[in-house]
Amino acid sequence: MSRAALLVLADGRFPAGGHAHSGGAEAAVKAGRITGAASLEDFCRGRLHTAGLVAASLAAAAALGADAVALDQAADARTPSPALRTAARRLGRQLTRAARATWPSGELDAVAREFPKGAHQPVVLGLVARAAGLGAVDAAYCAAYESVSGPASATVRLLSLDPFDATAVLARLAPEVDRVADRAVEVARRVVDDGIDELPAASGPLLEIGAEVHAAWAVRLFAS
Repeated sequence: MSRAALLVLADGRFPAGGHAHSGGAEAAVKAGRITGAASLEDFCRGRLHTAGLVAASLAAAAALGADAVALDQAADARTPSPALRTAARRLGRQLTRAARATWPSGELDAVAREFPKGAHQPVVLGLVARAAGLGAVDAAYCAAYESVSGPASATVRLLSLDPFDATAVLARLAPEVDRVADRAVEVARRVVDDGIDELPAASGPLLEIGAEVHAAWAVRLFAS
């Protein structure tokens, strides 16, 4: 296992396309649900324990070798919004392209053939972790952290929020990221032993609704 590989994968400069997505923050800012650091923290906390937990569990299960097709179907079932499903697959396709160039892998080649339009990003993330020699806990941490770091970074641009304040939000959420990652790994082990239905189905309805509203905008800064 290479901790340096984890740093490469988790680096925001890794060309996986995440910089173009706000994780629902753009719609939340326009709706007045994010106005500053305090409301950003509330938004990120809610996202971490819903979409973040599901994503971390999917990534950890994929890293442990659970069937990628079944995981992708489970991700679809847990993503009611067509706009979010499209965004997740677009991100999955971009991550697959970047990872195949970085950590060549037969599993990544197979998922690219199986899902020409992209598998769900958390599923791909778990496979990438495997290809990079990382474990389930690494994949879970990447997914959980991405669930909050994306909105925090986007809000700096959307609200001209002080980057120090946005980073402080992430630091305050760090213990909760730890807990979500640990829970995701426990879930992933049950998935391997007992099946896909062990995956959580935590939901954030406002994220789904916001994604559909956001997709209809004529002008937007972020893709989702």
